[in-house]
Amino acid sequence: MDCTLTWMGLAALITVLLAHGLLTRADNLLCRQWGRSESPKLLKDGDIMLGGIFSFHSNWERELSFENSPPPLKCRNFNLRSFQYAQTMIFAVEEINNSTTLLPNITLGYKVYDSCRSVSMAVRAALALANQQHDLTANATCTKPAMVQAIIGETSSSPCIAISSSIGPFYIPVVSHFATCACLSDKSKYPSFLRTIPSDYYQSRALAQLVKHFGWTWVGAIRTDDDYGNNGMATFSEIAQKLGICIEYSVPFYRTYPQENILRIIEIIKRSSSRVIVAFVSYMDMDVLLQELLKHNLTGYQWIGSESWISDTYTATVRGHHLLNGAIGFSIVKAKVGGLQKFMLDVLRLNSSGNTIFKEFWEVLFECKFQSQEDAVNRRVCTGQENLSGVENTYTDMSQMQILNNVYKGVYAVAHALHEIFTCRHGNNEANDTCISKKQPEPWKFLQYLKKVRFKTKEGEEVYFDEKGDPMAKYDLVNWQQQDDGQIHIITVGRYDASFPTEKQLILNNVSLVWAQNAKQVPKSVCSESCPPGTRKAVQKGKPVCCYDCVPCAEGEISNATDSITCTQCHPEYWSSQNKDKCILKKTEYLSYAEIMGILLIAVSLIGTGITSGVAIIFFRYKNTPIVRANNSELSFLLLFSLTLCFLCSLTFIGQPSQWSCMLRHTAFGVTFVLCISCVLGKTIVVLMAFRATLPGSNVMKWFGPPQQRLSVLAFTLIQVLICVLWLTLSPPFPNKNMKNYKDKVILECDVGSAMGFWTVLGYIGLLSLMCFVLAFLARKLPDNFNEAKFITFSMLIFCAVWITFIPAYVSSPGKFTVAVEIFAILASSFGLLFCIFIPKCYIILFKPEKNTKKFLMGKMPTKSM
Repeated sequence: MDCTLTWMGLAALITVLLAHGLLTRADNLLCRQWGRSESPKLLKDGDIMLGGIFSFHSNWERELSFENSPPPLKCRNFNLRSFQYAQTMIFAVEEINNSTTLLPNITLGYKVYDSCRSVSMAVRAALALANQQHDLTANATCTKPAMVQAIIGETSSSPCIAISSSIGPFYIPVVSHFATCACLSDKSKYPSFLRTIPSDYYQSRALAQLVKHFGWTWVGAIRTDDDYGNNGMATFSEIAQKLGICIEYSVPFYRTYPQENILRIIEIIKRSSSRVIVAFVSYMDMDVLLQELLKHNLTGYQWIGSESWISDTYTATVRGHHLLNGAIGFSIVKAKVGGLQKFMLDVLRLNSSGNTIFKEFWEVLFECKFQSQEDAVNRRVCTGQENLSGVENTYTDMSQMQILNNVYKGVYAVAHALHEIFTCRHGNNEANDTCISKKQPEPWKFLQYLKKVRFKTKEGEEVYFDEKGDPMAKYDLVNWQQQDDGQIHIITVGRYDASFPTEKQLILNNVSLVWAQNAKQVPKSVCSESCPPGTRKAVQKGKPVCCYDCVPCAEGEISNATDSITCTQCHPEYWSSQNKDKCILKKTEYLSYAEIMGILLIAVSLIGTGITSGVAIIFFRYKNTPIVRANNSELSFLLLFSLTLCFLCSLTFIGQPSQWSCMLRHTAFGVTFVLCISCVLGKTIVVLMAFRATLPGSNVMKWFGPPQQRLSVLAFTLIQVLICVLWLTLSPPFPNKNMKNYKDKVILECDVGSAMGFWTVLGYIGLLSLMCFVLAFLARKLPDNFNEAKFITFSMLIFCAVWITFIPAYVSSPGKFTVAVEIFAILASSFGLLFCIFIPKCYIILFKPEKNTKKFLMGKMPTKSM
């Protein structure tokens, strides 16, 4: 899965030359050979030919003199795995030729080329397969069909991109078994490309879901610097970002990188804080990278692997493989191809095949040299009769059967498409000529059949291509587990099926996983530790979203999940707990009968009621005495009654507010106080009228006698009653939950409803009090030993002082203290009236009876002589 940056230009140039030289009409131009011809490494003739391109060698070199045309590439390092792929293709062709049901009476042939892991070599091989260039004659025309019906290969993505770009305009199908780049699914660019291995788009999504599943949000990434690695990692990064995964670093790697580039990558890994590394690299690049990691002893990292190396048993045996112990990743679903292993291990048939690549293969397989080789001095001599008993290498390893199965399915897909055409199943006119004559179908026609092919292998596996030319994406989740003997076993621990809903695509088996350094616990790899409930994540400035601080939720807010992004505001009736992880119901507060303040206020109210009742009893007992009869005893009793109601109405302010209690407390308070002040006002007017009546010729008292006094009290009180009725009708007081004054508790209070109504009630009481105070003040110096106006003046002074002080205290007091202030004002003003008006009279009645006479009250008592 390598990359050559100039393959696009090379492919375009070859395509232009091909179009100019080969697409011209036959009567205008003959085909001529330009440059060297390419020879196949494996060849067998047939009625219909299939092409194959595999990297039989892992590397190449070329000596450039810049004086002559470039010599052919010298291929080095024979690749036994690629030879396995070629042998699988041959096995499938032989099996089809021996079939009596699939393509009967038609023989398939093959031509297999070596790309030498070079993009340019792969393109040259593809053009050779398309144009039969090694077989051109001087008079050959350019109108012949393609030499091969389809091309099987290449193994890597970059060569497949180059091949598909070069021969794509000629509609020759290219069926790859291991090119996984998601870019190849773009049919507008690669219309003739198909594959039997899932696209990396699905593998990248699966890897991202795997990382998310284990809670790794801070990972490093290494990718092969080619189309396979770059495109795969690009998709992984995109999906990972959506899943909340941050990539600390993403570095390219290629096995031919200079040492300074490799050291830079090693330093990046050393300096990183992430402990999980996603490696989207080919198995050959992984082998080289592993040796570099071993040199610097980079242990303790959890590796996540792509399918190219995670299921590669050779990588699991090379020196330093212990660094990858516990690695986890996705591999192609395990498969079985009956008869393939026996065919593959029958190497003696290759001795008589006459193929040019046989000697090199044999020498690498058995680690020997034929005698004709000059450098066979220090190596065992090959006899050509060796057997594979005791030989363990990549060729004899059948652990990659799923990849071999992909080659097998690719060949059978081509055969089934040909079978569809030759059996005239579709019955259209265009297919009739081909199926009757059994001649090689046109490439574009064959491509359409190949895209629609659907069949089952002999093992029961269904094979088909979607609209992008890809198979259904299914993977095995595998884990590298080191056994007691030190060997790495690749254990299947789960699966991934893209056809399932997203939440069910990744399934883990009930198998214990082994992690890096044989750990049994899932390793952690996060930039910041998870934020516990009660906090929220705040991204650190200039860093990825996975690096954050845990900020406690504000008062009244909670987060009840780990790694919350925001805190949730509690409902107004709830408050955050101490840990800010749940909302708890706020405490309710009101002036209760059970608390000390409430008990004290009740006691004072009852004492006031008791004293008032006591005064009333005394007055009733001495109702015929001058001091009681003076100044209208009827108003005195009515005043005592209203004071009793004032003391008792304070009790309605205590307890949990309800609809009725809220309406009762304010209206009862307003009416009883007006009744009380009306009585005092009446008594004040009586005092004034009484002294005015003593003037000669005055007849004032007849205008303000007892009936008028009663009527005045009634009139003043009815005005307040009317105000209260309007208040209760238009906007009555109601119970309210006050959540503004306190954050952690709810104040149960009575809302006055209409503020105008409330202050009108208070204002009316204040107006009457002011009138009473003024009149009493004017009457304070009237001649009388017991001038009641003095006491009324003093009581009104106390009353006004209390209620003037009440206004700011009422407005500023929070919660239940507002109610307490209101009760205190009621009790204080009531006691002021009671003590100032009635206590002096009770004192004379009980302790100074000699002064309880008409003469004394009128100021006519004789003075004692000196």
